[in-house]
Amino acid sequence: MGSKYGTIIMGPAGAGKTTFCSALIQHLRNNKRSCFYINLDPAAEEFVYEPDIDIRELITLEDVMEELHLGPNGGLIYCFEFLLENMDFLTEPLEDVTEEYLILIDMPGQIELYTHVPIIPNLVKALNRGSLNISMCAAYLLESTFIVDRAKFFAGTLSAMSAMLMLELPHVNILSKMDLVKGQVARKELKKYIEPDISLLQDAPESGLLYEYKEGVDNGDPTDADKVMSGDSFSKLNRAVGNLIDEFSLVSFLKLDAQSEDSVGAVLSYIDDAIQFHEAQEPREPGDDMLMDDDAETG
Repeated sequence: MGSKYGTIIMGPAGAGKTTFCSALIQHLRNNKRSCFYINLDPAAEEFVYEPDIDIRELITLEDVMEELHLGPNGGLIYCFEFLLENMDFLTEPLEDVTEEYLILIDMPGQIELYTHVPIIPNLVKALNRGSLNISMCAAYLLESTFIVDRAKFFAGTLSAMSAMLMLELPHVNILSKMDLVKGQVARKELKKYIEPDISLLQDAPESGLLYEYKEGVDNGDPTDADKVMSGDSFSKLNRAVGNLIDEFSLVSFLKLDAQSEDSVGAVLSYIDDAIQFHEAQEPREPGDDMLMDDDAETG
């Protein structure tokens, strides 16, 4: 049996995961490629394209929170534990998916699922082993507006790296919503975020990340939140995070504007390469596309 192919779309809340999935589906349709869309966010509300598998038909976060009196994070963990106990809900429909399809798995935005507990790694193992044999990569989205706050950007980058180490999958990291920062960041400066450069934590005193000790000046009161966020400890913490990211040298980003067909296509090409999608596809003879169109019209 040949391999199946898929990508798991992750990232913090508000990063644009579902928007990205919708843009990918539209791009795939425009290029006459097959797609199988899975929603694994039990708190999702609306979709541009209806999922082929929807976890909400098995369990919803709202019901869990109401019946078990759990908060959002605990409720999400319970939902995924319940899914792992009922994997037939996910695996049986996937048995019929062929290698021509790209499986898109839309995930919730709580990063604890990818960085703190082994639930998602266990889910991934269940999907890429056995009869399903799904060749997968992870696409981790980080909102481009994070670059306005450099400490926040490096925290997001650290989360992406943590997810990479937890999942042990080929990984594509993406700066989403690039249209929101267009014209606000110089191209030369943007390169430092695409390939995270720890000098960003040292070259901008106005960012509050550069700390300079001055004799006779109050250099930080640990009981004052504002001073702590600009004091020596905060500066050292950010440098430590930056050095950790630099030493692993794992994280770099692709730019994504979900409104741009070219941008979506460029990101998709990296995903295809990561899962080796095109290598498994049988070469088509000239005129095959025309025959497919004729079959679709007469079917």
